[in-house]
Amino acid sequence: MIRRLLSASLLALSAAACTTVSADQLDTAPTSAPFTAYNAAMAGDVALPRAPQGRPLDETITLTRFAFGSCNHQSRSQHMWAQIAAKDPQMFMLIGDNVYGDQRWNGGSGLMDLRSSYAEQASHPEFARFRGEIPMLTTWDDHDYGFNDGGASFAFKLLSEKIYETFWDSSAQVRSRPGVYESRTIGTEPGKRVQVILLDTRFFRSDLDRGPYSEDRPPLGPYSRANTGPDVTMLGAAQWAWLRQELAKPADLRLVVSSIQVLTDAHDYEAWETMPQERARLYEMLGQRAGGGVLLLSGDRHAGGIYREQVGGETMWELTSSSLNLAFNDTASNTAREPDPKRVTDFISEENFGTVDIDWGAKALTLRLLGNKGEVRAERTVNWTAR
Repeated sequence: MIRRLLSASLLALSAAACTTVSADQLDTAPTSAPFTAYNAAMAGDVALPRAPQGRPLDETITLTRFAFGSCNHQSRSQHMWAQIAAKDPQMFMLIGDNVYGDQRWNGGSGLMDLRSSYAEQASHPEFARFRGEIPMLTTWDDHDYGFNDGGASFAFKLLSEKIYETFWDSSAQVRSRPGVYESRTIGTEPGKRVQVILLDTRFFRSDLDRGPYSEDRPPLGPYSRANTGPDVTMLGAAQWAWLRQELAKPADLRLVVSSIQVLTDAHDYEAWETMPQERARLYEMLGQRAGGGVLLLSGDRHAGGIYREQVGGETMWELTSSSLNLAFNDTASNTAREPDPKRVTDFISEENFGTVDIDWGAKALTLRLLGNKGEVRAERTVNWTAR
């Protein structure tokens, strides 16, 4: 187990650390000096940061409005929490890069920067106020997992998971197994049950291959779209099996949450398009679900939009929202830079969050991206297909 976790990637990561770990130390590393902080945290000998007390989610309600977002930097303005709360969602999903805990990481096994980033986020009164008002569900992405674009080879992922689960007071479902994926079913009224499936696209994901440089367009990501083969995985065998079981459960609407984008083929950053056979597998499972509509939710991109694609004879919709407080570009230039026939809106590149209103009578969803003053930046009302 130890040798598998402290894989070849550890050798590369340790080059940035204060102490170098050589190949012949891998079997004994967890009891050696460089791993003192790691061992202490894993053993429960040190206190890990915790989020302010949250309001529990009442899973008996009929869900008619929820909000979600991603990419929240702990050291930047926390003004968006009030804007989200003002829309009166019944729940809010924070779906990755919930803090940026890797930016000052020196390779140390104790993940001290990740811990301090969570502690800083917990200290914000705006966040504490929001937590007390709006029930929250979460999953993670790379910057709150451990390192940029990181996947299964991250040597210290067990500690990262423990930090995450401690901070968010994760459910027994999450704590019972590796990774942070989970499912909730909200609503007891017949015909109005919402299944929320929060995927983990980090803990099990294979490393990505770099793609060739192209002069045909501005640089839009470094990764190949040919990550294929029998051992290439996005979710890992256990999570794939779990997902099939979840999709066999009854539901009238299913919200499938992926920290990275699913439908688009317009870039070469992290997305499901980098693993075409894994995306095809996801589409197949969604097509075999036991009824109900599907909406995909994603983040990661520091920009947001509404996407549409024909998948297996049905129209699939995806709403991407990013970021809450770490925008990089302006909408006009980013929209022009990344043309995408699957995106039906501009590529909203200023601060944003997403909301979804559910009209159960019409079987319709109103998808919105809202700006940092609560203004509507993109909107579509769509009908879902119930199988």
